[in-house]
Amino acid sequence: MARRKVKLGKLPEILTTSKFYIELSLYGQQEIDAFFKECQGLKRSLDVIEIAEVTPQKWGKKGVGTYGRVRRTVLPGNAKSDTITLKRGLTNSNTLWQWFIAIENGNWNDQFRDGDITIYDQAHIEQARFRFRGAWPSSYTIGDLSADGNELNIEELELTVAQFYRVAS
Repeated sequence: MARRKVKLGKLPEILTTSKFYIELSLYGQQEIDAFFKECQGLKRSLDVIEIAEVTPQKWGKKGVGTYGRVRRTVLPGNAKSDTITLKRGLTNSNTLWQWFIAIENGNWNDQFRDGDITIYDQAHIEQARFRFRGAWPSSYTIGDLSADGNELNIEELELTVAQFYRVAS
């Protein structure tokens, strides 16, 4: 029996989690003065709406029974985006802190920001781009301090976003 060769097209590249860049502009700067070591919560989902309706069908053994069979239908509801969590090493820059304080002080209407999260392949070529719109900081945290510690202190910012979606790269 002769063996046939299967011709495969170009397979999609599997991207790693370590090659990414976050573009976020604050206070007229072209880019934020931060390099993030972690980015979590990149999720878009749909609410699930379940509808139960009673039909005039008979139900029971062999169709002999009472009327009112219940039929359940599941439909997609509103789309929502999860909170995006950004982590970086704590620096002397207070740009992220000032953005959080502007929201806290009630100046939230002027603080919504848009940004991109770009993922690169092993050759440092852009392969995937995700965009968030209407982002604002809802939480600001720094890591615990210890007199005998020598770890990098982490600054964490949670962004509440109106929209999160993938764009053509």
